Amino acid sequence: MRRLALSFMLAAFAGGPAAAEQDLLLGADMSSPAMTQAEMSRADVEAMIKAADGKPIDLHDKALSGLNLSGLNLQGVNLRTARLNKTNLRGTDLSGANLEQAWFIKADLNGAKLIGAKMFGITARDANLSGADLSRSLPIGDFKGANMSGATLVDLRGGADLKNQSMGLMRAVFVSVNLRGAKLKGANLGRSRLEYADLTDADLTDVVLMGSDLSGANLTGATVSGADFKNVDVSGARLVALKGQDSAKDWSARVNVDRAITQVAN
Repeated sequence: MRRLALSFMLAAFAGGPAAAEQDLLLGADMSSPAMTQAEMSRADVEAMIKAADGKPIDLHDKALSGLNLSGLNLQGVNLRTARLNKTNLRGTDLSGANLEQAWFIKADLNGAKLIGAKMFGITARDANLSGADLSRSLPIGDFKGANMSGATLVDLRGGADLKNQSMGLMRAVFVSVNLRGAKLKGANLGRSRLEYADLTDADLTDVVLMGSDLSGANLTGATVSGADFKNVDVSGARLVALKGQDSAKDWSARVNVDRAITQVAN
């Protein structure tokens, strides 16, 4: 199942043909017990943490969907390919965790710490990451429809790695994500997908957006000082009341500028 799901994931992140990209979840049975149930209890996880005596615990490939793991110290935990759909992780410390190819659909990560977390291939559609700290994390994954309002994404590394031939087309998918008031200073979102994202009042200072798709996104009141807009698609994007626009990089190199919304309608 994991190999099939990964093949759809790679197609989606690479922005391939529409037939392959329509839904990366097609590779998994989302109604199966593996995706909806938990094979462990909170008490089991707490016992593992206690036995580890401060060392990171290993929960890779575990079914943990629907559990209440809120407030736990899971720094450095290995959750690679684990399933945490609809899991309560409010205030949980996942700093430095390995979340590669893990499933967090509709998970509640409000106020969680994900500083420096590895998220290559993560599926976190419709997850609640409001107020979470994803600073210096690597979110090359699918966050479509997630709530990241007020989140901290400083120095986030979500851009495509063009130096790596095999991973050069992999990117962060933030389609229809709520990023209102989010702090993204210094983040790398080069060639990422941000269609219809809500970036109202977000801090995009020094953010790398080169080659990204911002079509239909709302940047009303956003700070764009030093942000790189080279070849950014702004078709239908709301670029109203921006702050620091004069110091934005390659502002004139945006794509579909004539289709952007730059004034508030009377």
